Amino acid sequence: MSENTKTKILLVDDDPEIAEGLSAYLKRSGFDCVVAADGLEALQSLKNEQPDLVVCDVIMPHMDGREFLRSIRDQRNNIPAIMLTQIDSSSERIMALNEGADDYLNKPFEPLELVARIRAVLRRSQLYSSSLTGAWVLAAGDLTFNRQRKEIHIKGEQVHCTQRAFCLLEYMITHPDEVLSRERLQEVVWGWENAVDSRAVDNRIGELRRMLGDDAGEPVYIETIPQSGYRFIPQVRIISN
Repeated sequence: MSENTKTKILLVDDDPEIAEGLSAYLKRSGFDCVVAADGLEALQSLKNEQPDLVVCDVIMPHMDGREFLRSIRDQRNNIPAIMLTQIDSSSERIMALNEGADDYLNKPFEPLELVARIRAVLRRSQLYSSSLTGAWVLAAGDLTFNRQRKEIHIKGEQVHCTQRAFCLLEYMITHPDEVLSRERLQEVVWGWENAVDSRAVDNRIGELRRMLGDDAGEPVYIETIPQSGYRFIPQVRIISN
């Protein structure tokens, strides 16, 4: 956290109207906010302003959001980052998360949703010294999750699941103790370009529970939150960055 009593957000967006509107909203929501117009300017702002979190557009001139994110992660800078994208593709979102984004939002979005994501990411950053989405190998209880090798082990034994279930577990284990709606999980795994019934999420959750040996009545890994969605409940450990 910066020395300022307010959490400082670095907002990176090349659209002056969007940047001005979001900056004003973030300030009204209790944050300090500085603005950069592209990735190159944002790199300098990181040094000068020392923000607590970055909110960054993907498509920008000079240096786009993903290049900016790769640059700071290559420098071992683990500042929390939320990406803003207009690309409604699950593969693009997964790539952004694999490159070290802590979360993302599709444009257009409600500013209230951005504030909620900021607060959720900040809570996680206070619990973990490194970004979970930037780690290759994670563990929780008897579960070991290798994002690089696309492998899951339970008590040292490799287990298998469908690609959709793997992506679902990847998002949940990198967003622990956060209530994730079915709509959010559907967007992450399938994307709105592949509309599916919300029961598809429930089916993949069921697949994960069978693989993990998890009891929905007395869950160790995945808790059902009535009327809200699901929550990954165990403490997550970073095994390898």
